[in-house]
Amino acid sequence: MSWLERQFKLTANSTTVRTELAAGLTTFMAMAYIIVVNPGILSKAGMPFGPVLVATCLGAALGCFLMGLFANYPFALAPGMGLNAFFTYTVVLSMGVSWQVALAAVFVEGVVFLVLTLTRIREKVVNTIPRNIKIGISAGIGLFITFIGLQNAGIVVANPATSVGLGNLKAAPALLAMFGVLLMVFLHIRRVNGSILIGIAAVTLLGIPFGVTKLPESFVSMPPSLAPVFCQLDFTQVLTGGFWAVVIAFFFVDFFDTVGTLVGCASRSGMLNERGELPRARPALFSDAVATVAGACLGTSTVTTFVESATGIEQGGRTGLTAVACGVLFLAAVFFYPILAIVPACATAPALIMVGIFMMLGLQKLDYKDWTELFPSFLAVFMMPLGYSIAVGIEFAVVSYVVIKAISGRFREVSWVMTILAVAFVLNRFFM
Repeated sequence: MSWLERQFKLTANSTTVRTELAAGLTTFMAMAYIIVVNPGILSKAGMPFGPVLVATCLGAALGCFLMGLFANYPFALAPGMGLNAFFTYTVVLSMGVSWQVALAAVFVEGVVFLVLTLTRIREKVVNTIPRNIKIGISAGIGLFITFIGLQNAGIVVANPATSVGLGNLKAAPALLAMFGVLLMVFLHIRRVNGSILIGIAAVTLLGIPFGVTKLPESFVSMPPSLAPVFCQLDFTQVLTGGFWAVVIAFFFVDFFDTVGTLVGCASRSGMLNERGELPRARPALFSDAVATVAGACLGTSTVTTFVESATGIEQGGRTGLTAVACGVLFLAAVFFYPILAIVPACATAPALIMVGIFMMLGLQKLDYKDWTELFPSFLAVFMMPLGYSIAVGIEFAVVSYVVIKAISGRFREVSWVMTILAVAFVLNRFFM
């Protein structure tokens, strides 16, 4: 047996090296935007753009390697969107906390995650969520990333009268995105391997004559020094209440975003066992926690499991080799990021739309006869895109599940973990 076979158990997972590498490339292309978007957001907090770009790539690569080699799952990690915005706009700019103190809060959050993972508390949460809610979480993530894809393409835009509205479909990004979706659907119907990756590449190339894809002046660039942000954590505020308020805020969002992503992607790809549990949940959560701690030391906001991992899973990724391949590409991106920057949002938008549809197909497995299970599951589906957060969808699903079971006289069906989660959500929402 080759090392790859022994390490990733390719045959047991009905996959091949070629399929896994293609899946890793697909996942990377879907989330490569974070390489320039993350430093762009954190630079508004006063952090230098270049060093943060390097920290973003290194943090993502480390997280992918840990997930692939330690947990053998095809889930990719990188500094999370939403968490980086909270870091900049809420913690630094609104609360007046320095970015060095904010990095220390991220570090402490990661240490707390490590402790909870080693004591199996996070694993217990992942595996205790009822089967129907897991299906709802998967479908909710699907609807959420479809919504994000439509936004990135300019097909759906903000509207002051109705919150959302239809964008300008005659604009080049919208036209290219719609072409990309149709191309991917056609290739999928024809059972062409790599349909999503082919679609991303085609739209990127077509974007050149449309003026959407901007070619770089150079394709290779030496990375800037990491020194200005490396290990710049400031723990001087660790004994203040404000510091721990920031830690708790990071904790809640990251904890349930990660749980939702793991459960949603695993549910869609058939990785859950017959009891609806995620095998090897502990090493997967451990990898996520270590990546958060390491990311803070490197100089970036919370590193977390990316929902765009679903794109590689849809292309056949089933083992950690997918994540490792994605990690290698993040390392290469330190030198070749000018090339990656040419991929426009309208090229990755069709991939998100397609994967979102795939993930919503799980709704057919719901128990539509039991409303104590059905209603919380659909709340997860609706509230993720409408609340613009995976954590919000889980929050509404868990609290409504416990309340509805209780008022229906079926509280005995509720586990103590779900009860504690519901109470924690309510306390956090109204008092924190």
